[in-house]
Amino acid sequence: MGMLDTMRAPARRVLAKALELDEHDRADVAEALLESLAVEDPEEEAAFVAELERRAADLESGAVKGIPWEELRAELQRERGGA
Repeated sequence: MGMLDTMRAPARRVLAKALELDEHDRADVAEALLESLAVEDPEEEAAFVAELERRAADLESGAVKGIPWEELRAELQRERGGA
């Protein structure tokens, strides 16, 4: 079952309209939506930022290797039985 299968009709309509936007405007809308879900707890926010910084440092130092989106997406689809 995909996200669209569980999304209510008003959300599907908004998504359909948003997908008509160009890439830049879609990114702006996505950012605004994510900000609307922002964590209000400063301690939780600080812990999240610290984790992001740690992960970025691991990537930059070569301690971990990133996975290209296409590979990750294919792997997730296989795990979910979609490919």
